[in-house]
Amino acid sequence: MTSTAIFAGGCFWCMVEPFETQPGILNVVSGYTGGHVPNPTYEQVASHTTGHTEAVQITFDPEIISYRELVEIYWQQTDPTDAMGQFQDRGDSYRPVIYVNSEEQRQVALASRKALAESGRFDEPIVTTIEDAQPFYPAEEEHQQFYKKNPRRYQIEEADGRSQFKQTHWQ
Repeated sequence: MTSTAIFAGGCFWCMVEPFETQPGILNVVSGYTGGHVPNPTYEQVASHTTGHTEAVQITFDPEIISYRELVEIYWQQTDPTDAMGQFQDRGDSYRPVIYVNSEEQRQVALASRKALAESGRFDEPIVTTIEDAQPFYPAEEEHQQFYKKNPRRYQIEEADGRSQFKQTHWQ
């Protein structure tokens, strides 16, 4: 049996590798969710008019890796105090969201967010939202596995604040 998790945390290019490299992850797809336009294109989402966020849909084996573990990995990829984007990516299509597809996922995400808020790790409030999963639309093929297809561009994206933030707050 497999399960799915959907996370938005800025550019989806930077959200694939941290999950895909974990045992128990079967597939990670870059795509769009949470908006009001069916089957949006990258250009439409980038125009900030569709309501979608760039997100990753993760298919995993819960016998090997738990949803709770995925949520913990998620926190370490994002700035949970920035509601209007992530690092150099600005706007609502880059906002941090945990999309839940069950009451169990909701409870895990809420407890994890509360624990993070109470940890004192961040001076600012935790603003990552927890929302019901919406239809997920896979992004165009050129956006899938971006870190493998375009390693130099991926390194530039990561170096633009995300990797430094991760090092400062999670190492």
